[in-house]
Amino acid sequence: MIKFLDLKGITDMYADEIKEAAGSVIDSGWYLQGNANRQFEEDYAQYIGTKHCVGVANGLDALIWIYRAYIEMGVMKPGDEVIVPANTYIASILAITENGLKPVLVEPNIETLEIDDSLIEQHITERTRSIMIVHLYGRCAYTEKIGDLCKKYHLKLVEDNAQAHGCQYKEGLRTGSLGDAAGHSFYPGKNLGALGDGGAVTTNDTELAECVRALANYGSQRKYVFKYCGRNSRLDEIQAAILDVKLHHLDDDNSRRQQIARYYYNHINNPFISLPRQLDDIQNVYHIFPILSPERDRLQQYLADKGIQTLIHYPIPPHKQECYKEWNSLSLPITERIHQQELSIPISQVLSNEEMRFVAQAINDFR
Repeated sequence: MIKFLDLKGITDMYADEIKEAAGSVIDSGWYLQGNANRQFEEDYAQYIGTKHCVGVANGLDALIWIYRAYIEMGVMKPGDEVIVPANTYIASILAITENGLKPVLVEPNIETLEIDDSLIEQHITERTRSIMIVHLYGRCAYTEKIGDLCKKYHLKLVEDNAQAHGCQYKEGLRTGSLGDAAGHSFYPGKNLGALGDGGAVTTNDTELAECVRALANYGSQRKYVFKYCGRNSRLDEIQAAILDVKLHHLDDDNSRRQQIARYYYNHINNPFISLPRQLDDIQNVYHIFPILSPERDRLQQYLADKGIQTLIHYPIPPHKQECYKEWNSLSLPITERIHQQELSIPISQVLSNEEMRFVAQAINDFR
């Protein structure tokens, strides 16, 4: 069986360093908001290219706290609108509605699978306060046009960088540093994954960073004094220590993913299958390698019979979910096509060349 993602194999690559880092935290006797958090936050901020990094419990919380902080700061208020791609994991949208803000769904470009920047301006109203871009699948979603629209209409640009650790827009400009603030997820399957849940907010806005840090610590900026009605949403010391180990290997891990992706692009050739537009390597860290096929379900079963594990990201788009039943009648044909046709094939830093070749050949043999 060729696994979609071999998490144990990935952990085994750096097992000694991970065990040493976890052991150091255990031996320290300090398990929350200690030196491991401070070190990781400093290292990750420097890596991303921002002044601030605030560790939180998970990626959804990271996005929730960004918008909650903007509300606390008076930048936004409940009922304001946030433009967001219709084709995304539901967490992007949950963070908006959790804060009483209104998501405005914009279709993606079928060639890039990211938000179509040519459709954004027609959705901007007097209530629009932010654009959220999602670097879905590890692909950079930022464009100069999006940046220009944010400047023109005085909108906060928030990045959902849950799937794109290490991705760049241009040399030296990493996703997570391109907008006003960014949310990051360290779910185990991510390119930079913890051994449990974890997340972070990166930003150059000192006031925002301080507000997020307080909100994620019960609303407290100093012990037993509560400025906000916050929650408990902290990154624990062991996860921070493990993430700091893996951060130092992230570029090498991403480089291997890019190598596999180049092989797929050069060798997958089947009339039943299409691939999204290939980006420059720096613009895609290939958290997921999506392919599209009108025969998706039959293709998935065929590959399973060949011993190749695949996943679907994602089978039901957000606007068709029961939790957003008020949107169920919306027609978003490009988003719906992607969710009906998308299949994610194996790609990771531990996939062997033999497995890579076998996957590509199996896809080419599909009829």
